[in-house]
Amino acid sequence: MTTTVSGPERFKPFAGFGSYPTHHCVTGSLKHVYDFHGYPISEELLFGLGAGLGFVYFHFKGTDPFFGGRANNASPREEGLEKTAGRRTGVAVTSRSTSSTHVAQAELRKVLEAGEPALLYVDMGFLPYFDLPPDYHFGGHVVVAAGYDPPTGRVLIADRDRELHPVDWDVLEAARGSRFRPFPPRHTWYTFDFAGAREPHADDVRAAIDQVCDGMLTPPIGNLGVRGIRKALQETLRWPDVLDAAALRRTCFETALFIDRRGGTGGGIFRYLYARFLGEATVITGESRLGELGSELNAIGDLWEGVAATFAAAAELDDPADLLEPATTPLHEIADREQLVWQSLKALVTG
Repeated sequence: MTTTVSGPERFKPFAGFGSYPTHHCVTGSLKHVYDFHGYPISEELLFGLGAGLGFVYFHFKGTDPFFGGRANNASPREEGLEKTAGRRTGVAVTSRSTSSTHVAQAELRKVLEAGEPALLYVDMGFLPYFDLPPDYHFGGHVVVAAGYDPPTGRVLIADRDRELHPVDWDVLEAARGSRFRPFPPRHTWYTFDFAGAREPHADDVRAAIDQVCDGMLTPPIGNLGVRGIRKALQETLRWPDVLDAAALRRTCFETALFIDRRGGTGGGIFRYLYARFLGEATVITGESRLGELGSELNAIGDLWEGVAATFAAAAELDDPADLLEPATTPLHEIADREQLVWQSLKALVTG
């Protein structure tokens, strides 16, 4: 495992911290922390144990329409992938958020000065190592603060690439305190206690799969799960009625980004990542059928990649509306096949 620091200034990460490419910002950051604490675990297993897979479509006023493949995002009603994965591996995960920049800075300094990595939610639009449009903001991004240099006030950031990125303290705090919708990070950070860390049990795996199946098959609202895929199909065809040409082009680009691997999904809107988790789940549980259903989910991921490619092509057209129907037509088959997969998995882990 190699560690490379980007930029002209060089300072080292915490002793024992290694950096490497990852698929998804949340599970990749968790893996960095788990590995640092001597508990190697795959990103796929963290994703599956954390019940991270789902589907969501929304279009809030003042924001672009959004396709997402994640579930179990921390909220008053949901524990969050980080804590769920921790609970199923014996790791005590603590989260904090604050509206006070002063408190956020002081608490992060305490953690970093103790030589401990911290998992941070940030708006990636403020991070200087990304090549993003000036007006782009996404506050649901997760990184690890992996080193701290008090004399220069710079923090080493581990992201999804191999390099570690030195970031000025004030820039990092702007990213942590961003108020841009729909995912303001609210200075949220996580710390970890590995005193009780353990290998996941077969029951942990079955419970995690069951949780995802429930979210996909019986969501509380129609914007989520398999119902959400079907809703997205209908709503996307209405985009030309509610978006101007620039917003429609931007939305097509962003939709492609959040389906394929560029947006941190691991490809196929997280379906490839979860399919590989099901392969690991086969080993833990001894249930070979999990791997077979993983193969089907992998094939569904291929369909999602086709959807992303068509949205990406639409974003390059003078009139993206010309490709909205071809982009969404595969969602009929995707919804039907996903429903069968989740029903089969549900029966397998609860029967």
